[in-house]
Amino acid sequence: MSSVAPAELPAATGEPKEAQLAPGLKKRHISMISIAGVIGAGLFVGSSNAIAVAGPAVLISYALAGTLVVLVMRMLGEMAVANPDTGSFSTYADRALGRWAGFSVGWLYWWFWVLVIPFEAIAAGEIIAGWTGLPAVLPTLLVIALLVASNLISVKNYGEFEFWFALIKVVAIIAFIAMGVAAIFNLLPNQQSHGLAHLTSHGFMPAGVTAVATAMMTTMFSFMGTEIVTIAAAESKNPEAGITKATNSVIWRIGIFYIASIFIVVALVPYTYFDKTTNPDGLGTYGAALAAMGVTPEIARNLVNVIVLFSVASCLNSAVYTASRMSFSLSRRGDAPAAWSRVTKQGVPAVSVLVSTAVAVVAVVLNYTGAQSIFSVLLQTSGGIALLVYLVICFTQLASRRRLEAEGRIGAVRMWGFPYVTIGTIVAIIAICILMLTGSSRMDFVYSAILAAITIAAGVVVQKRSGNRHGATDVTVPGGH
Repeated sequence: MSSVAPAELPAATGEPKEAQLAPGLKKRHISMISIAGVIGAGLFVGSSNAIAVAGPAVLISYALAGTLVVLVMRMLGEMAVANPDTGSFSTYADRALGRWAGFSVGWLYWWFWVLVIPFEAIAAGEIIAGWTGLPAVLPTLLVIALLVASNLISVKNYGEFEFWFALIKVVAIIAFIAMGVAAIFNLLPNQQSHGLAHLTSHGFMPAGVTAVATAMMTTMFSFMGTEIVTIAAAESKNPEAGITKATNSVIWRIGIFYIASIFIVVALVPYTYFDKTTNPDGLGTYGAALAAMGVTPEIARNLVNVIVLFSVASCLNSAVYTASRMSFSLSRRGDAPAAWSRVTKQGVPAVSVLVSTAVAVVAVVLNYTGAQSIFSVLLQTSGGIALLVYLVICFTQLASRRRLEAEGRIGAVRMWGFPYVTIGTIVAIIAICILMLTGSSRMDFVYSAILAAITIAAGVVVQKRSGNRHGATDVTVPGGH
């Protein structure tokens, strides 16, 4: 399983050299992508649903979900440091489990991020429409066009946009936590709440353990995107260093940005506020906390909308990038149309970018032409993909660890307690899948399972027709392995 020389295909194929992805991402780009990769718009507004379900005990939900993500990232980091690859876990699954596995998880992951593009663009469009009075479809398509154009120019442009979007998110959360701490100690003028009374005013776990488990299913999906850094790092000059740093820092990133900020919210705002039937101002998680700190509801709503706009732009930017790189990797391995791996002089897989975006634009059109039910079903098919991806990463690491050790390729990142912790993580993820089948997210998981079954079946057919491919082609860039 030796890596391929930069800018070359395996010599055994007898094919000429092909254009490669450009190593245009700088150290600061990778650092900020790794820091803010776990911060999505769901943290600012969507977390209110989890709080409404579990109450202050949602902190346990975030801690448990965060622990699973830390473990999965540790496994992925171990494999990625040993062999940085823009196909990331899809390529590793191809090598360790078989072509059907890499094919299946690659296409499912591509589909997830293709649907993130319209979802986030619609959210951005609605915010801009509210400020300008324009029909929401216009700013929605404009936001997509802007970030697609940026991605088409060069990977450096993606890195620059993501650096500044991410920086804004990080600064906003740190400022929020600082204000929250001051409010807890009653140091802000005009604040409406202080202290920690709301942590227990209605009981810390008012709906019991089952509600904590239900909320955990919601929080799990908030962390999707953490793994992007292992894809992006392959387009940097020192991918091993970037992946190592991101993997080692994921614990404090989740601790600060999620657990600390949600702690501020549940300390200052009674969890009953987030009941949609009684919410007087219609504010999301952070808006409600800002109002408790003394900010007027209208200003709080606008402040959060500004941050959410940057967050969804960041997520959309990463979605375009991630979908295009996964489809590029699939193409280079013969699992997607050959044209999708064509690269411009700037090292950008332009066809993959445009194809991924075209599917997203179709979804936007469906949403704004009275076919919202179709768009809703499409979104539901991606509801359980995060868990399936995590499960594949676990099985891949379980299958590949000893081979990497035998080849002396274990780097600075090593999975803890192998194989017991890996097996425990697999059991935990399967348990969450079972809980999804018994809870309100049942149809999301059913639709995702149907899509996964179809994709796996297609992967098995591809493998049988062409033969399994052990030691799949590395998709590397100059400066990487």
